Amino acid sequence: MFASYLIGLREGLEATLVVSVLVALLVKSDRRDRLPLVWAGVGAALVLSVAFGALLTFTVAHLEYRQQELFEAITSLLATAFVTWMIFWMRRASRTLSGELRARLSQALEVGATAVVVMAFLAVAREGLETALLFFASVQGATTTAVPLIGISLGLLTAVALGWAIYRSAMRINLTTFFTWTGLLLILVAAGIFKYGVHDLQEAGVLPGLSAYAFDISGVLPADSWYGALLSGMFNITPQPSVLETVAWVAYVVPTLVLFLRPRRGRSAPSAPSATASSTSPDPRTSSRSADPQTSSTDPQPAG
Repeated sequence: MFASYLIGLREGLEATLVVSVLVALLVKSDRRDRLPLVWAGVGAALVLSVAFGALLTFTVAHLEYRQQELFEAITSLLATAFVTWMIFWMRRASRTLSGELRARLSQALEVGATAVVVMAFLAVAREGLETALLFFASVQGATTTAVPLIGISLGLLTAVALGWAIYRSAMRINLTTFFTWTGLLLILVAAGIFKYGVHDLQEAGVLPGLSAYAFDISGVLPADSWYGALLSGMFNITPQPSVLETVAWVAYVVPTLVLFLRPRRGRSAPSAPSATASSTSPDPRTSSRSADPQTSSTDPQPAG
């Protein structure tokens, strides 16, 4: 449940921040007449995301065993690639997200109504499709209960509540810190998804070594215990993994953590503020202020 909650919270907050930036910019620039276009794009993106998730579920339910394992393996590997890209992209773009969206929306407003709908749709659809794929991949092999669905729903609801609170200026979030810690947790989640993808390839007979176990700690980590279920559900840590699964988990976690925790280069000096280093606030009046690394946050304040 926690892994699903984390996926819903992280992806949902990214989408919520995008929408809040677009809405606040239109409100502040007295273009409220364009708000229905933004919501139309958001609605279309949500419909597409739900349809994509339903398509994945329908497809896997109508495949034979080996085909099902291959399909689940492919979706797991794709989900690992997407979440890895998303983690590093958000780590790099969290400080400049607002400025980039303002520029794109200004261009879309100049082009016309259709461009505004398309921009809002694309901004949210990416997060929605990633959420559907990650959720599908993360719950493979889970028991047929509603717990994963409850987890991701709670995560999305929390993200919407946080986005609304940020929009109304009721709170401030250090986005750099938030995306760093959730990024670390998601790296472990992605490693578990990658490990499960390798397991599915072994189940399908594509990779060997299904019965060659790396270790067996079922004595201290029973699969039916609450903590065993917790680790398995969150990070796909199982008491009896194969050698290849273990190698895959380590091969993903170690280099990804090293790259993620490596200090970023090319940061601007504090004495040289620029618009692209501003905090993620959709207020055009703050677009020229540089973001303090310790206080970078999203603070979209609506006019009036």
